[in-house]
Amino acid sequence: MKIKLNPDEEFVREMKRQLKDNSGYCPCALIKNQDTKCMCKDFREMEEGMCNCGLYIKVKEVDG
Repeated sequence: MKIKLNPDEEFVREMKRQLKDNSGYCPCALIKNQDTKCMCKDFREMEEGMCNCGLYIKVKEVDG
């Protein structure tokens, strides 16, 4: 499993600013708790895909 940042550098800068302003909680979440602290629970538990706010992308690494 590999985790990458969104390739849109401007988006990443803005999202990191929003995370900082929101004490590390996902700016997309309505509730602030451990499940919504970046990297959120939904993203940690998924096998592959993009987190809710679009900052991180999880991809399966191909063996061989």
